[in-house]
Amino acid sequence: MPEVRPEELKMIKESKLYFPPPDKVKQSVMGSVDAFNALLRRSWEDPAAFWADVAGELYWMQPWEKTMEDRMPGFRFFVGGVTNPCYNLIDRHLDQGADNRMALIWEGEDYQTKFFTYRMLHTEVCRFANVIKSFGLAKGDRVAIFLPNLAETVIAVLACYRLGVLFNTVFSGFSERALHDRLVNYEPQLIITADGGYRRGREMPLKSKVDEAVGDLSSIKGVVVVKRTGSEVSMQAGRDHWWHELMAGVPLDCPPEPMEANEPGLVFYTSGTTGKPKGIVHSSVAFVVNNYVYGKFHMDHHSNDMFWCTADIGWLTMHIWGIAGALANGVTTIFYEGALDWPKPDRFYQMIDKYRVNKLFTAPTAIRMLMRFGEELMKPYDLSCLDVLSLVGEPFNPEAWHWAYNNLGKRRIYINNTWGQTETSGCPLAGAAWITPMKPGSCGIQFLGAQMDIVDEDNNPVPPETPGNLIIRRPIPMMVRTLWKEPERYVREYFSQVPGAYYANDAAIKDKDGHFWVTGRIDDVFNVAGHRLSTMEMESAIIECPGVAEAAVIGVPDEIKGLVPVAFVTLRQGYTGDPAMEEAIKQKVVDNISKIAIPARIYFTDVMPKTPSGKIMRRLLKEIVVTGEIKGDITGLEDMAAVEKVREVVAAQRR
Repeated sequence: MPEVRPEELKMIKESKLYFPPPDKVKQSVMGSVDAFNALLRRSWEDPAAFWADVAGELYWMQPWEKTMEDRMPGFRFFVGGVTNPCYNLIDRHLDQGADNRMALIWEGEDYQTKFFTYRMLHTEVCRFANVIKSFGLAKGDRVAIFLPNLAETVIAVLACYRLGVLFNTVFSGFSERALHDRLVNYEPQLIITADGGYRRGREMPLKSKVDEAVGDLSSIKGVVVVKRTGSEVSMQAGRDHWWHELMAGVPLDCPPEPMEANEPGLVFYTSGTTGKPKGIVHSSVAFVVNNYVYGKFHMDHHSNDMFWCTADIGWLTMHIWGIAGALANGVTTIFYEGALDWPKPDRFYQMIDKYRVNKLFTAPTAIRMLMRFGEELMKPYDLSCLDVLSLVGEPFNPEAWHWAYNNLGKRRIYINNTWGQTETSGCPLAGAAWITPMKPGSCGIQFLGAQMDIVDEDNNPVPPETPGNLIIRRPIPMMVRTLWKEPERYVREYFSQVPGAYYANDAAIKDKDGHFWVTGRIDDVFNVAGHRLSTMEMESAIIECPGVAEAAVIGVPDEIKGLVPVAFVTLRQGYTGDPAMEEAIKQKVVDNISKIAIPARIYFTDVMPKTPSGKIMRRLLKEIVVTGEIKGDITGLEDMAAVEKVREVVAAQRR
């Protein structure tokens, strides 16, 4: 059973609701609390009728035969229905006369900008779709996208949607090793990258990483390179091509490929509990349908919205909110390339003021970063345009909630803290902006069409204000459909724990008002500043470092990032835990994963607390670091002396 600190449970029990003012309720997309509550009840009681109505608001080439088959796993939605996701994200708005409405604004870290109306974006997407076709790719083939947040990145994603080509975007900060592992498993036929990108004023090499990661991967037919920095890069004849050269002279029209609603479209890799990245497979059409309605109510989207999602394209958050949710609702979406605090910490506020951002989606980490810089930083900027602030990625502590509400929003904004996973794509726990009451720190209510529950170790539902394991009893269209090349692992990891339900591997509490509080991961995967990392993946990297015998990684609270990794390392004889060894370990983590995975602290210890079978009890390590005491169950501990020795190591390094 997940453990919850007494003070945390007390805070949940005493939490209060913040009700939206009546005038804002009337201006919302639903227009009334009663109307939304009726829709919410209908979505729970008659989900088939609800999802049929939602899908009916979009364009279909062929109607579906059955709205939903909800047995898990193996569920399907809009069975037999045929349409195209790109058509619903772009063409549908052109049909409604939105040719000159702004669709996409791109700003580079160096302040370069690009602007695309819906008509302009449609043209560029069709042209690049024809470029993809020129490599011989067709529906069902595979494209890997290794780009930062560029306008070309959005165009590439939409072109894949248009052709029914599967795509995978890889975080541009990943190392060659991490990129290689994903490419080898995914086996793309085409890779789209850039010569480089900018991050904190420095150029990030991208094409050179691709060259090293690809190796002798036989599936590759071509590499398309965006010229972003102008740096000289190696171009292999016959394989590598410049984006701008390929786009010259190609036809401006490309008919959208018909796709059945459940056909796969996205493959996203996320860290797994075994350390081996999992390829999460989502269906493209159902993904768009679900995020259309969730985006509409989570953000209270109106067609004149200026929406900014601060996530990187390498994380599914940007696809959920910045592409599918935004464009399906016909709003203007902003893509920003660089760091939110570069070249100065006020860049975040500059962006909001400059583009009059009224809808913002970010991570709690970003808010805690702004808190650290203080209120003086925002004073030169007019942030009165901000209307809705939504968040996802890790728990959003009440202190940060109140700071955002009082200082960033001047008590005029709606804060929508949500819960979702790469596997669920969008957020089945959330609020409806300007309709449902807010509650600082919670993840909101069970949302449209979802059926959530919290159960104990015997899979029995627990009463309110009782911690337990979060599950989903009824599927929603955008949920994970399988794992790439691992269907058995898909069933084992998500559907074997609770028969007929999806097991989230998250601990949660439901309060007396029906609000959910997700308190942390049950397994050994945790979020660092919104980036999901596997302890096993980090431990594997550390153990590769010469001299390391054993490693254990835990996530500990951090006031800025939510959680940060802390490593315990046992060295081989003849090696010492000096600064050189610490630096070598950090560099190995960077080389194998990314800078985001660098341990905040490394403790060198001769022993680890273990079970009789040899399993390291990471829970005890976390208690030692966080509280200095062991309060949890130690009946499975083989040697109590190991705990005392580790405690001495931690105490000594804190002095």
